[in-house]
Amino acid sequence: MPDNNTTIADSTSFALATKVKDYFQLIKFTLSFMVVFSTVVSFLIAPNELYYDRNKLLSVLLLFVGGMLVTGSANAINQVAEKDTDAVMKRTAKRPVASGRMSVFEATVFAVIAGIAGVFILWYWFNYQAALTGLFSLFLYGFIYTPLKKVNSIAVLVGAIPGAIPCLIGWVAATGSFSAGGWILFGIQFLWQFPHFWAIAWIAHHDYSAAGFKLLPGDKGPTKFTALQTVIYSALMIPFGLLPYYMDIAGVTSAWILTACNLWMVFVSIRLFLKMDGKSARGVMFSSYFYLMIVLLALFADRNTDHQRKQVSEFHLTQALRSL
Repeated sequence: MPDNNTTIADSTSFALATKVKDYFQLIKFTLSFMVVFSTVVSFLIAPNELYYDRNKLLSVLLLFVGGMLVTGSANAINQVAEKDTDAVMKRTAKRPVASGRMSVFEATVFAVIAGIAGVFILWYWFNYQAALTGLFSLFLYGFIYTPLKKVNSIAVLVGAIPGAIPCLIGWVAATGSFSAGGWILFGIQFLWQFPHFWAIAWIAHHDYSAAGFKLLPGDKGPTKFTALQTVIYSALMIPFGLLPYYMDIAGVTSAWILTACNLWMVFVSIRLFLKMDGKSARGVMFSSYFYLMIVLLALFADRNTDHQRKQVSEFHLTQALRSL
């Protein structure tokens, strides 16, 4: 027979594993990871030598941690605010706050501590611009977008802003400025969110409607109008995807890759418009997941290092002149 100490140890290990799993669900780890991935890659695309003669690996690690804390805080606020609606939707009913496994107080305390810690890391190790941008994103997602989802479908437009800000945070953390490169990366991720999110809302329409959420552009659920909007935003991504090349952020190879990815998004969106079914909506959704990863990695691999070195030289020259 097992002794009492073994039983207690097993019970403690199980309880700890369950609690860790609950916190992973509270911060929506997979979603948060994808968000912070765009922050880190944007940081690496930017001319980050401007500010970081320090250990770049440590900077990337701290940016990842700070980003996860800020994003996790926003997601925790979201789950506290939507605990009742989460409870009536099949895909969210098992979330820790909605299911009652975690109290509102515990989730709120975590959200406050994580938010403060994340913003502090961005301010202390990087710069106040990145910290304030992260704080603005947290506020917009947690306190504007979240309640707006039950009011009007314009919530998707509002939510696309904090959804794209991570790219801007990464760029600003590297450069200390809201320069064109950061806004271009922001714009790419901003436009991407519309076909991505509307595909999700199409598939989960019944769940969202039961919870009172208004997330599709039309009032009558998945319609031709929704599919047409998906096509339009996917098409807008084509010219926007060429901006990194024309602004000397990346080379011609990534321009071709982005064009191919954007044309594919248009293709799957047109297929949704023609077929109007869940399978086509899933095609848009899964394509959008791969799209963001491929696009950001292509820009990173093909970034214009000559342009970066020129910016670094100009920065150091400016600093030298200021010291005279």
